[in-house]
Amino acid sequence: MLNAGSSSQKSCLYDLGEALAEAPPAPCWEAHLEWKGAFQNARLKVKSAQGETAQEPLDIGSRSAAIRHMLNTLCQGPTRVLKDFSEVDVIGHRVVHGGRQYCESTLVTAEVKQAIGRMAMLAPSHNPANLEGIETAERLFPGRPGVAVFDTAFHSRMPQAAAIYPGPYAWFEQGIRRYGFHGINYQYCSRRAARILCRDLKSLRMVACHLGHGCSLAAIANGRSVDTTMGFTPLEGLMMARRSGSVDPGILIHLLREEGYTAERLDEVLNRESGMLGISGVSDDMREVIAAMDAGNPRARLAFDVYIHILRRHMGAMVASLGGLDALVFTAGIGENSPLVREAACRDFEFLGLRIDPQKNAQSPLDQDISTGDSAVRVVVVAAREDWEIARECWRLARASARS
Repeated sequence: MLNAGSSSQKSCLYDLGEALAEAPPAPCWEAHLEWKGAFQNARLKVKSAQGETAQEPLDIGSRSAAIRHMLNTLCQGPTRVLKDFSEVDVIGHRVVHGGRQYCESTLVTAEVKQAIGRMAMLAPSHNPANLEGIETAERLFPGRPGVAVFDTAFHSRMPQAAAIYPGPYAWFEQGIRRYGFHGINYQYCSRRAARILCRDLKSLRMVACHLGHGCSLAAIANGRSVDTTMGFTPLEGLMMARRSGSVDPGILIHLLREEGYTAERLDEVLNRESGMLGISGVSDDMREVIAAMDAGNPRARLAFDVYIHILRRHMGAMVASLGGLDALVFTAGIGENSPLVREAACRDFEFLGLRIDPQKNAQSPLDQDISTGDSAVRVVVVAAREDWEIARECWRLARASARS
């Protein structure tokens, strides 16, 4: 599994076997590569199922070279788990934007790669990286099938009322619509939460909160997305680490007309200089913002309060889209690890009968229900496992291809 980001590369190796496990097993091998700038000051961390680890700084000139170096640790060094690359049967790839064309995972073909490239205009920080990961894997694993798993696919069947923007209808005809993101993790988390609660997924009305560096919510009914906060791009919706989330479009017109902003400057401000960093002036890391807030920094306090206010506002909107709420799910870095954010987010929903257990919440237990026994709404913390969901899709498509 290859998960290529704008400044990181995550990979896992799974031994799936004939029967697919419901609960995610530990990967045989996993690696995480991060860098700044033009692949300078990169750092690679690798771990095998046997407990062998490797860490090293890298100074590599290209993404493809970085991916090759990372994957070489499958067959070389202390984390070696394969004799050679020929032991790999199928390679899964996270692709952020599938547009209107791809509503489910698909085997990689020349046509699929061309489409991913075309849709780079909708996800310029991600689709080009995803495509480069696909092409690098094709060179390293010749003849092995690749599977493209799309973040947008989970939301592709949202009702049109939730997907269409209230501009000219021609926008929709041109492909300008709400696509939604984080779908791979939502697909995993919704199924995992239902299993934790011993409930049928199709019987649950669920709001899933993916709170990390990027943040979004999804309203999930009968196992399907019926609404979400991200839209045409990952910029819409919640306040995030560096992204503004939704703002009055009139502000953008004002900045263009009165302040001399260019489109490039707007992109820089909205995607990289706003959010937690922009308001706090401290950091884009929630942990550092909370520490500054506790130390008396007023802007850090303001950043936290704005974050929670916007989060609760959008949670309420998701509940309205569902017509009620059976389960609330927290996932991703902040969602999994910040008791303060979870407690603050839930506080004003007690009118729904939602009550979290303070002691359970303080422990940040993964894959557990943290609500009280008498809570009318279950609150679950689920560890994000996009890698396992991609592996499941690879297994499903590989078996379907073998039968055809």
